[in-house]
Amino acid sequence: MMMIMMIVVVAAACGKAPAPETKPSASVQPSSSAQASAKPADNANETISYTAENGVVKLKKNPQRVVVLESWYVGFFLAIGIKPLAVTQGAFDNPFFKGKLDGVENLGDGKSVEKILELNPDLIIAFDGNENLEKIQSIAPTVAVKYGKLNYKDQIVEFGKMTGKEDKAKEWVANWNKKIADYKPKVEAAVGSKTVSILNPYAKGLYVFGHNYGRGGEIIYDEFKLKAPPGAQKAAIDSKTGWASISLEKLPEYAGDFIFTSPWSGDTADPDTVYGSTIWKSLPAVKENRVFQVDPKAFTFNDPISLEAELDFIVEKLTQK
Repeated sequence: MMMIMMIVVVAAACGKAPAPETKPSASVQPSSSAQASAKPADNANETISYTAENGVVKLKKNPQRVVVLESWYVGFFLAIGIKPLAVTQGAFDNPFFKGKLDGVENLGDGKSVEKILELNPDLIIAFDGNENLEKIQSIAPTVAVKYGKLNYKDQIVEFGKMTGKEDKAKEWVANWNKKIADYKPKVEAAVGSKTVSILNPYAKGLYVFGHNYGRGGEIIYDEFKLKAPPGAQKAAIDSKTGWASISLEKLPEYAGDFIFTSPWSGDTADPDTVYGSTIWKSLPAVKENRVFQVDPKAFTFNDPISLEAELDFIVEKLTQK
């Protein structure tokens, strides 16, 4: 009996299935594609909170459909590698953007809320004083920007922060600073202690521009630290306004040894009222061929793309023999 029982126990043990391995075989591990699919695609659903002039706005981390309702800011987005979905007519009028806005929707004056809605944007850029701001905000996350609150270097970094392109923005600033450092000694040697002014004839006289209102002022006064005539320094720069209006009779007090000028594009006044006057023709800069005509539409811009083109022009003119 003992022998028979031992034989039965051994036979039962031999017929039992082996215990499974604690480590799964490679064939049953999750595939890399399955693991990837468990994560949000390209972080598409991630958001950030950004404090703008219109309050705290929740933005997509990497917006893809950006509508820029103010032409002055278009060049900032182009400089950080973002081609806007749609922009206003003013940007198309800027010669410095030629070829850079192909395929971009033209919003005209940007006041059609219905047209903006049809575009299904995921980010809208507007002035803080936009009359349709409340309606626009209901379409998509909207960042309201106050013109002139930040200089162009800080502004491009802010646009980089709100679009996931901060590294690109800082890279542009670094490259720009290097260009200025390379050009500055050459410009200083050519200009010396002479003064430079920026003048636009208009219907009631002339506009004098300073350091922060486009027309190359950011480069001439802020970057190269060139001197403005005393009148221009006080009225347009020390005042922090960036511009001043003067009568033709006061022109000699505001005209520098070098003059950058163009007709004012905001009215239809005949610029020859100024350029043909005896006062203008008697200026030392005019007599010595140190007057440089700039494009009236292009030079109103002070975005990174426009500034790069303006820099080349300004350096060329100030250092020519």
